[in-house]
Amino acid sequence: MRTRQTASPKNPRIVAALVEPIVAEAEPVRSVVPPDVLAEIFARLRAADPEPRAELVFGNAYTLLVAVVLSAQATDRSVNLATAPLFAIADTPEKMLSLGEERVRDFIRTIGLFNTKAKNVIALSRILVERHGGQVPKSREDLEVLPGVGTKTASVVLNVAFGVPTIAVDTHIFRVSNRIPLVIAPTTDKVQAGLEAIVPEPYRLNAHHWLILFGRYVCKARKPNCPICPIADLCRYPAKTAAL
Repeated sequence: MRTRQTASPKNPRIVAALVEPIVAEAEPVRSVVPPDVLAEIFARLRAADPEPRAELVFGNAYTLLVAVVLSAQATDRSVNLATAPLFAIADTPEKMLSLGEERVRDFIRTIGLFNTKAKNVIALSRILVERHGGQVPKSREDLEVLPGVGTKTASVVLNVAFGVPTIAVDTHIFRVSNRIPLVIAPTTDKVQAGLEAIVPEPYRLNAHHWLILFGRYVCKARKPNCPICPIADLCRYPAKTAAL
């Protein structure tokens, strides 16, 4: 029986090229900005917007909680459009329960994941009535057990409704923090912990608003608007955009 011979490559130079290791060009390692620069960054953000405000429209702690729950994977504008008529007739958990899940769903149908969100709004409203006398609790532990409420939502409610100096980290703040960089971390929870540990006390209460608005309108994901950035000279991001 004849054995089959393995043919030798016609071009050994090609084979040699294929076995060379593939090495990606790594981005240079950057260090976070030092404390004096960090303080200057927030001083400039405060000077540009002394009294930053949340863009979600709400009337009390309860409607803020519902609006933040609805804002997951949705824009603030789309949430505001849906909640304006909803909150006009249901601005307490008792009134929301009276509406029922089906009617709540009809109000928020234009928002992504509206079926799940309607269930969560009714479920959290029931818990607020049964366990908290219809009031939004002021503790993180009580907030985070509510349906649809995670670390970010709880942090926003604590910060905006109750004046707790928490820094809720969304995709904008996560990007900005790692880009400048203020804190370099792989998860939003770690970025939040890092920011809350280093942001100077005078800026901590409003840091969430300054960073989210900065990330939303200036330090954008695809094309940051570096030419108008108030902290461009302090930022260590290597791929800054040029003026048009």
